[in-house]
Amino acid sequence: MSKHTVHIRKYLLPLSWLYGFVVYLRNKFFQWGILKQKSYDIPVICVGNLTVGGTGKTPHIEYLITLLKNNYRIAVLSRGYKRKTSGYILADKTSTYKDIGDEPYQMLLKFPDVTFAVSENRCKGIEKLLSLPEASRPQIILLDDAYQHKYVKPSFSILLTDYNRLYTFDALLPAGRLREPALYSESANIIIVTKCPEDLKPIDQRILNHELNPFPYQYLFYTSLSYGELTPLFSEKKPKAKLSQLKGKTVLLVTGIASPHPLIKKLNRSTKFVETMIFPDHHNFQRRDIVAINKRFAKMSGNDKMVVVTEKDAARLKSMPGISDDVRNAIYYLPIEIKFVNAEDKETFNDKIIKHVTEDTTNS
Repeated sequence: MSKHTVHIRKYLLPLSWLYGFVVYLRNKFFQWGILKQKSYDIPVICVGNLTVGGTGKTPHIEYLITLLKNNYRIAVLSRGYKRKTSGYILADKTSTYKDIGDEPYQMLLKFPDVTFAVSENRCKGIEKLLSLPEASRPQIILLDDAYQHKYVKPSFSILLTDYNRLYTFDALLPAGRLREPALYSESANIIIVTKCPEDLKPIDQRILNHELNPFPYQYLFYTSLSYGELTPLFSEKKPKAKLSQLKGKTVLLVTGIASPHPLIKKLNRSTKFVETMIFPDHHNFQRRDIVAINKRFAKMSGNDKMVVVTEKDAARLKSMPGISDDVRNAIYYLPIEIKFVNAEDKETFNDKIIKHVTEDTTNS
């Protein structure tokens, strides 16, 4: 990892300085009380980042859901990026990814007993959730990608940064990918470096500690992505497959995510024959895309071949018409979850979250 791996478009830096001044002024308005922040009587945990693009928010939110759902009623509130609707929507069994966005829909399928809602206006979304009947009213709200949504004052903030593109090496939009200057990391209670190598050495962690330089009140953790078993998208009767079983197979990887390269690297360790069809993040698959996937798969040589997609892409593709029978029989999605690089950090992180929730709930 090096700052030199982060591409900065230097010719756009004057625009970044202008953008930075607007961001600075906006934050000052909140600091001066001209723009109002609102806090709530229940734990509101924000999971976000300073950058545009994927830092792994969804698997980290899923980790929090798994940690808390057995003891508390949880609601996840998202913006619902690239959904075809607007306003506040409370998800139910009839909701689709077009109604609530692909990432909330992915989590809804995995956690059907958890409440999911979307709203561009997070304050309104929280108030709607808190007006639900008592039996379904959340005791904890997880805010998805709301680090820049200053109108809500969360009770706890978790800031994510990609190991391959630390916010301290980045620049503001449009020269870089930062939505806010790195100094605004100060409002985080926990900072997590995501997508780390599983074998990240202690000396490298010390270098990262020095680079990120967290405040004494902040905790710094390191997580990597752990891949599950390949799961058939269209048949629950078909067995799952381990990545090791890809050896010798020809794989067509179809992705519409922000950072497909770690997944490509992972698949290349399992088989030498990997072809890719890369679409933009949150890509809304069209009929022409399905036709292209069908044709590409048909042209691939050999009989032992497979289509692999991410869990997020699977949520969008599952309801798409026109997928050929050959592709339907060969398409699998690869679930991911987070894993703490240091085993002892998992217990520490869990304790911090549970302590906050317990104290905040008791005070309420």
